[in-house]
Amino acid sequence: MRIPILDLKPATAELRADLDAACRRVLDSGHFLLGPELEAFEREYAASTGAAHCVGVANGLEAMQLVLLAWGVGPGDEVIVPSNGYIATWLAASQVGATIVPCEPDPRTYNLDPSRLAALVSPRTKVILPIHLYGQAADIEAINLVARPRGIKVLEDGAQSHGARQGGRQCGNLGDAAGISFYPSKNLGALADGGAVLTNDAGLADRSRHLRNYGSKVRYQNEYAGLNSRLSELQAAFLRVKLVHLAAWNARRVALARRYREALAGIDGLTLPWVPAWAEPVWHLFVVRTARRDALRDFLTNRGIGSQVHYPIPPHLSGAYRHLGWKAGRFPLAEALAQEVLSLPIGPHHTAAEIDEVAHAVRDFFGQA
Repeated sequence: MRIPILDLKPATAELRADLDAACRRVLDSGHFLLGPELEAFEREYAASTGAAHCVGVANGLEAMQLVLLAWGVGPGDEVIVPSNGYIATWLAASQVGATIVPCEPDPRTYNLDPSRLAALVSPRTKVILPIHLYGQAADIEAINLVARPRGIKVLEDGAQSHGARQGGRQCGNLGDAAGISFYPSKNLGALADGGAVLTNDAGLADRSRHLRNYGSKVRYQNEYAGLNSRLSELQAAFLRVKLVHLAAWNARRVALARRYREALAGIDGLTLPWVPAWAEPVWHLFVVRTARRDALRDFLTNRGIGSQVHYPIPPHLSGAYRHLGWKAGRFPLAEALAQEVLSLPIGPHHTAAEIDEVAHAVRDFFGQA
């Protein structure tokens, strides 16, 4: 049995007729940017999250960047970001000229640790930018307790958390705004890059709409120094098709994660995902942790089982941030995770038999079959 870490073809096959119809609808309309499909998707996606406003943009990185620009964040301002996770979160802050202030994760959830925030806040702190990593909500309630009394904005990186919840409220509607990615591998993925801004602030939504379109409210009248960052009509139409199925696909992921957690429980040397009582994850990734990560990955590969390391190089050790002078050992929790975490196959089109086979292989590796 060959089990891929990710295979996007089954989702396309399941929805092929509806995706084909959506494509024809766009082609027949003659509208390819900022048209009726985007407007409809923005309404439908906002309603699905409980947020008042959705602004479709080109990708998740620029969604976060546009929010920071709309808030006037720039040189001299500080943005607190997780020390671990994908580099896009850091890039959003640094590309508007802000100073990055990394915060180490909670060692149980791997999300930004709210207990560390107060020590990192300064008079220049303008935004806290947590990631809902692997599809589980960061503790935004605790983060808000630090941010709100100090007038600090909270921008959620919701790239991995479509449909995830904290205390019954959906990610993307927990802070002041959220940047969303619709990269094809996400729980709600387009067939190319795509993204969105979510917010309950009408003024922020309005300015984000202008900033995504060269900073223009009226053609050739540019009020702001904006970007060209627009979600296309075609991708909006595809996302409308997929949005209808998101809850069911997430439910499949939840069932498969439960199967993993039961099958892999009690293995010495293997740490399984920890879920707080208030969290309802959607399992974008199922990430285990072991000091023998590389050997486990090789073992699974030899069994025909795909796996992946998310993410092998912490942002502070990447070439992109070499100029900041952070050396190995500066953020030890982020570095340990980069060396020890491994993502196992999970997706709405993996079968229970495949998950059982992966779990059996993992138990074999640890000698606990």
